[in-house]
Amino acid sequence: MSYATRRLWQDARVRRTRLLEAADAVRLAGLVQRSRAYLAPWEPVRPETYFTLDGQRDVVAQSLERYAEGAHVPHVILDDERQVVGRINLNNVVRGAFQSASVGYWLAEEAAGRGLATAALAEMVQVGFNEQGLHRLEAGTVPDNIRSQRVLLHNGFVQFGLAPRYLSIAGRWQDHLLFQRLADD
Repeated sequence: MSYATRRLWQDARVRRTRLLEAADAVRLAGLVQRSRAYLAPWEPVRPETYFTLDGQRDVVAQSLERYAEGAHVPHVILDDERQVVGRINLNNVVRGAFQSASVGYWLAEEAAGRGLATAALAEMVQVGFNEQGLHRLEAGTVPDNIRSQRVLLHNGFVQFGLAPRYLSIAGRWQDHLLFQRLADD
């Protein structure tokens, strides 16, 4: 999505995210089932239960528990019809002198390529800095995930490093390009 388009969305106050709710598990279960192959190259290997309604209920419940503890800020990504089409989170929120979190997001295949992740990340940057009072947001992508890197770059993130064998993605330890954005940038 272009900068101009993102500004129009922001100016129109069209919200592209909202806080995760327990009832979202039903929609999320359908999304992860339909987008399983599409997301597989960018995700950890998941147990079969993850792709079920009960599995998504557990994921949502755990996310909301971590939110209540202040360690996680779980949101869903919304399309033009206000339907849930993915997730975006501030993970591993660390307070004290660090004031940092990592950002993670995914979109269902049917919602990709429409600028929704870019707009959702723009909102989560504001949530992180303005609502949560964080100083730093970090994200990592496998080097081949060009789309995700574009989302980060469009939102003012800069690459600051390469982490060898950083996460187990698609069943193997993979390098990650590391990006960050600081509140005062």
